[in-house]
Amino acid sequence: MAQISPNKVVTITYDLSVTDENQEKVLVESAEADAPMVFIFGHSGLPEEFENQLSGKGAGETFSFSLTPDQAYGDYDQQAVVSIPKQVFEIDGKIDEEMLQEGNFLPMADNEGNHMQGKIVEIGADTVQMDFNHPLAGMVMHFDGKVEGVRDATQEELDHGHVHGEGGHMH
Repeated sequence: MAQISPNKVVTITYDLSVTDENQEKVLVESAEADAPMVFIFGHSGLPEEFENQLSGKGAGETFSFSLTPDQAYGDYDQQAVVSIPKQVFEIDGKIDEEMLQEGNFLPMADNEGNHMQGKIVEIGADTVQMDFNHPLAGMVMHFDGKVEGVRDATQEELDHGHVHGEGGHMH
């Protein structure tokens, strides 16, 4: 039976809960059998400790583990909340009011061209306050799930850095 190791395509189902301010577990995401998470082990971009916890498991095995912020997406960084002039969001001199809504995530780029997601926190008269922290920054994450499948990645998948076919990228 194939075990999870580098360059294997891994299919998992899981429930992700986080610990809230009352130290209660709150379910924030589920990957069910009809839409599992599929990734290439060692190329996923997921936190290293997430992959470490799955390493060596085979299809049918269950898992249950927690990741602290320092093992995952880091502490919440107040410096990552910034005000951006509203005119930055103009397209042809107009602001798309549908796009510019509190709570929306927008793809942005910094001065060096690095791409990131920002969440609109507040819209002022002349500025838009955006939060560039990962949505799970500062949170303890709890994963409970099952390994649904493990197979060798194809050379094309390794070359492209992502899974093709069912649960993966379609070209």
